[in-house]
Amino acid sequence: MVRVLVTRPEPGASRTARRLQDMGFQPILLPLTDTMALPVEAGAVAKNAVAVAITSANAVRHAPKEIIAALAALPCHAVGKRTAEAARAAGFLAVSEGAGNAEALADAIAGDFSGRTIVYLSGRVRFPAFEARLQAEGVLVRAVETYDTVTLDYSDDAIVERLSGQPVEAALLYSAKAAAALQTLTRRSALRDLFEKTLVFVLSARIAAALDEFAGEKIRIATEPHEDALLELLRIWR
Repeated sequence: MVRVLVTRPEPGASRTARRLQDMGFQPILLPLTDTMALPVEAGAVAKNAVAVAITSANAVRHAPKEIIAALAALPCHAVGKRTAEAARAAGFLAVSEGAGNAEALADAIAGDFSGRTIVYLSGRVRFPAFEARLQAEGVLVRAVETYDTVTLDYSDDAIVERLSGQPVEAALLYSAKAAAALQTLTRRSALRDLFEKTLVFVLSARIAAALDEFAGEKIRIATEPHEDALLELLRIWR
């Protein structure tokens, strides 16, 4: 059975593991990053905001309840299915669902909010293209950072134990930070053999760019930046 390293944090890691098992793979959970809530003042929410944009479910999960309550009645534009589900679960009343691409979401909503203010619930590390596209159309973006992503550190012994001392055939990467963390692991002499033949499956070209020491033939990039496309890529490879 093909062993697949799942590097995303919970709760997504366990959900991905179940999907991999259903596909006939052996998932190995090794979260390389985690998310942590940031303090957010209630005054961070713009009083004149007419809508909310969300490009990560983590931005909703970590948002204080009072922030959600202040925004819940506004139209909420989520980047994709999982983010939309998280927004509805948090209490947003009117949630629209994008196709999974942040830049496409910006293009879709920019024309509706020119000259007006939207609140962008986000992480501390954001991708400038989303805000830049909105601002280019005259949208006033108020970013409210609700979480940060941190890299997890493991000892060599912990990694070997998690991998049962066996090489990994494939690894799934969902962020550039996780990609950088995986690359750091592969540089360790005690772990090099475990990752020597690993194929890396990534959500986007931006994530692939963080793997500067991986040969191009060892990287597979999903056709769309969402998990369905990533797992389909894995299925085709097998």
